[in-house]
Amino acid sequence: MSKADKSKTHESGGTRLREFTRQERESGVHPSVAALHSRPQTRSDENRKVTEYSRIERGHTV
Repeated sequence: MSKADKSKTHESGGTRLREFTRQERESGVHPSVAALHSRPQTRSDENRKVTEYSRIERGHTV
């Protein structure tokens, strides 16, 4: 009977699981992100003024 070849590397189950979860994570958009993108954009003139004032306050004039 011959001895087992110790020079071969054995991939652990953790690597396979990690790659599977990475592929699943990168395959699509998270449901919470999709919900945020589907919300209606309600912007009043007053809200726009606050945005502009805060932009100027931060020093962005362009």
